[in-house]
Amino acid sequence: MNIEIKNVTVCGSGVLGGQIAFQTAFHSFNVLLYDINEELLEKAKVKLKVLAESYKKDLGATQIEIDRALTKIAYTKDLNEATKDADLVIEAITENLQIKKDFYTQLGKVASKKAIFCTNTSTLLPSTFANETGRPNLFLALHFANNIWLQNTAEIMGHSGTDPEIFDTIVEFAKAIGMVALPIRKEQPGYILNSLLVPLLSSALDLYVNDVAGPQTIDKTWMIASGAPMGPFATFDVVGINTAYNIAKMQADAGSKTAKKAIKILEEEFISKGKLGISTGEGFYKYPNPAYESPDFLK
Repeated sequence: MNIEIKNVTVCGSGVLGGQIAFQTAFHSFNVLLYDINEELLEKAKVKLKVLAESYKKDLGATQIEIDRALTKIAYTKDLNEATKDADLVIEAITENLQIKKDFYTQLGKVASKKAIFCTNTSTLLPSTFANETGRPNLFLALHFANNIWLQNTAEIMGHSGTDPEIFDTIVEFAKAIGMVALPIRKEQPGYILNSLLVPLLSSALDLYVNDVAGPQTIDKTWMIASGAPMGPFATFDVVGINTAYNIAKMQADAGSKTAKKAIKILEEEFISKGKLGISTGEGFYKYPNPAYESPDFLK
């Protein structure tokens, strides 16, 4: 089987979807960015122009390279149009199993028969919705970390029905868009990154909601003791307070009383006040220039 990827469709124009689209276009692939309405797509266009400035600052990208990447990206709210010529479809929609199942049932009917499907899910196993794709052999997970132009990890995880050649194709694609490809041998909830990160974030949240210490003290402790550039609460701001809420909700659903307390605090003190992290200018810290970046923070 000769598999060549030229045309990539990214479904979902949120934080990760936008980053995936731009990173892919920056490495000269044709990209179609799909979302459900024009308002979301217009917001995505604005976000990508802001994102381009990060490529200039952090990677030394030239304006010519930025302009070329932006011209490689088209936008549509028509899923049929978005996927009819796709070699690869990367899904980055809401982290909800039923929503993903419904989406893949629709996607499988309209996408090109040759198209490989990849999910960027952080918490769900590919096998739990592989059948809905209508092409389980062409389906696997391709998971990116936030700020992918810097934290350029790409975790590739198939399920028992994934064609090994398709798996290898996605490993090579990840490398082609500037990622460090990290093949995972078998399905693992949370992959490698979140299997390590989520327990840290959960423990930090437990310390906070149980009044053991405040977010800044917890972050300071972790940063000094481990040498990390930021602590768990700064990390929550990067990935979004909604992520903290989702982690707590999963644990609350599993019976954790502390997690139930966390949900209440996050809803009342952060989410209801629009304090969702860096994206809104405030979370556990205020942006720009958060306290943890101050030279005096670790004193």
